[in-house]
Amino acid sequence: MFEVNKDDEYIVTIEDIVDKGYGVGKHEGFVIFVKDAFIGDVVRTKIIKVKKGYAYGRLEEVVEASKDRVIPRCGIADKCGGCQILPMAYEAQIGFKQRKVEELFKRAGLQAGIKFNPILGMEDPYFYRNKAQFPVTKDKDGNIKIGFYAGRTHSIVDIDKCYIQAEVNEEIMGIIKKFLVSNKISIYDEATHSGLVRHILTRVGFKTGEIMVCIVINGKELPNVLKLSEELRKVEGMTSICLNVNKEKGNVILGKKIMPVWGQKYITDYIGDVKYQISPLSFYQVNPKQTEVLYGKALEYAGLTGEEVVWDVYCGIGTISLFLAQKAKKVYGVEMVPEAIEDARVNASLNNIGNVEFFVGKAEEVLPEKFEQENIYADVIVVDPPRKGCEESVLETIAAMQPKRVVYVSCDPATLVRDLKIMQGKGYEVKEVQAVDMFPGTVHVETVVLMSRNDK
Repeated sequence: MFEVNKDDEYIVTIEDIVDKGYGVGKHEGFVIFVKDAFIGDVVRTKIIKVKKGYAYGRLEEVVEASKDRVIPRCGIADKCGGCQILPMAYEAQIGFKQRKVEELFKRAGLQAGIKFNPILGMEDPYFYRNKAQFPVTKDKDGNIKIGFYAGRTHSIVDIDKCYIQAEVNEEIMGIIKKFLVSNKISIYDEATHSGLVRHILTRVGFKTGEIMVCIVINGKELPNVLKLSEELRKVEGMTSICLNVNKEKGNVILGKKIMPVWGQKYITDYIGDVKYQISPLSFYQVNPKQTEVLYGKALEYAGLTGEEVVWDVYCGIGTISLFLAQKAKKVYGVEMVPEAIEDARVNASLNNIGNVEFFVGKAEEVLPEKFEQENIYADVIVVDPPRKGCEESVLETIAAMQPKRVVYVSCDPATLVRDLKIMQGKGYEVKEVQAVDMFPGTVHVETVVLMSRNDK
């Protein structure tokens, strides 16, 4: 068997990209993962870690560049962990994502008879994110760095301009960095759990122009915060300035306590004609333009005529629920986070939508209870679970409720096909698949799937 050792160098052709953004090549059949290498590249790589059956290599030289390799706008794309495939031409990016989805279906034995629509990409795949979370640190010389984590590390890359975040963040970060320096504000050190400022969170309403800035602190207050507020209020659109208290150790960015500094406790934005209030803790899709595309496809697959009862499982702050309620007889939403359900009810009231009802609890507990004890049925069920997919008990209850159609919105095609296999075994047939590029520059892809009950 071919043996690979640390510090060996090989010339490999990159044939694929895995979920973490590593290029995949082979030398004499041995798999080597190479960061910053893309499909079609021929690279020289130096082995840095060897595992059983595969190894990781460092990119030493691009011997022959892929026809799809481009010079990215961002000059630090190779250092920052945010955009794994930004140096790929955009058409190649979305082509890769389309193949990724279709190949997962094929490997799961799900491709027969399914209509795969071409992926829905963006005309302009830049500056699309309405939410940013910037970690703050100091380098060895005491200089403040605000940016993003380098890939698979907690080392922060200092960033002046990010090409996938809202452009206004550049101005906001400049104001905050100047304030931190001039007021000698201590910066959080995760190794010692000391220091004050941990993260900066921003949210931008793309249709309303409203802006929120939330500073995450390891303490009770931020010295001279009103001076900072005065400067931030000069930014056009500034609507909400607040502090978030997080004194816990670990990687969770936000704590539960919000302290308003100036303005509203939330901003508002729209998906289609539906208005939403968004707080620092709200889950809200980060790409507003593609969210409208995604939810529009989910609404199309739901096939609503105004007579249907719909369940929205993992409903969050009611984003999909309210979208569906415009064309449904009744929509029920379930979500385990109480604050999200509070937001969902506020958003329903904000839009004068009365044909929705929200329940707090785990979907695997609420669905069976409402179905078995209260006989609340469903014509259509929409699920939009977290990356881990649906609990199997949820899928069992969905099948027991026997809706005519199930619409599955997924942020992870691997757990998606796992769950679809389960539903297939319970009498449901996958009819149509639509990939949507919500995150240009990254390996992530959203997928909407239509299933219908097979009553033959």
